[in-house]
Amino acid sequence: MKNKKVLLAGATGYLGKHIAVEIQKQQYDVTILVRDKSKVPVNVANLNKIVAEVTKPKTLNGLMNNFEVVISTIGITKQKDGLSYMDVDYQGNLNLLNEAKKAGVKKFIYVSALNADKLTHLKMCHAKELFVQELKKSGLDYCVIRPNGFFSDMAEFLKMAKKGKAELFGGGNYTMNPIHGADLAEICVYAIDGIEKTIELGGPEVLTHNEMVELAFSTLNKKVKVSYMPEWMRKMILWFARSFSSSQKYGPMEFFFTVLSMDMVAPKYGTHTLRAYFDQQKKC
Repeated sequence: MKNKKVLLAGATGYLGKHIAVEIQKQQYDVTILVRDKSKVPVNVANLNKIVAEVTKPKTLNGLMNNFEVVISTIGITKQKDGLSYMDVDYQGNLNLLNEAKKAGVKKFIYVSALNADKLTHLKMCHAKELFVQELKKSGLDYCVIRPNGFFSDMAEFLKMAKKGKAELFGGGNYTMNPIHGADLAEICVYAIDGIEKTIELGGPEVLTHNEMVELAFSTLNKKVKVSYMPEWMRKMILWFARSFSSSQKYGPMEFFFTVLSMDMVAPKYGTHTLRAYFDQQKKC
């Protein structure tokens, strides 16, 4: 066993599950923080567990004693329970950070998003970056990891292909290199003993949105059918959503409509390919 005791918050999410697998592989002494033991995935069922809710700071009191490192993947993409990005991405993580400071934790590793620091006009990024600022002035050693889009997000292209038609922005020529959770998890665990304060990364392949759509249709052995949304229509949809829907519904749309209308390329890392991921997902 490696000596450092690590608390992993967010172990039941897409990335968290991959980190739990990798951290066990690297033989750290890990405990996971969960809201409900009954909903713990099989791959982390054998780990030590602490039950608490990050949005309820009283439930965290005294739970981080003896831990040296906290890894947080806490954040929401689809808002539930009436909670906002400020409730979870900012305040939830800040509650963790405050308790970590009280307990004498040495290092806090936080997973944000690529370019979140440049997109603070978006509700999701605003909340994440407010927390990053708190982390930087906390006095703890820290690492902020900024990954590109997850492969699980790219499954939307496969869903569009299954429906028979994809819709893209900008002629489909925007580029990105999404990353598989297993590859990203390696970097998150590396950061436990790493010295970098910020790590930006994406997957090994830089693809245009057109190429990702072609991969999705090819995976399903379907003929590619795609239409392109002009910029004025994207802005109009966002305006209507902002004006006539709740922030819980508008926030995720705002983020995805923005990052899919720009290039999102980060330093390459990993071995997993999007084609292999699509091949796996089509069986689900």
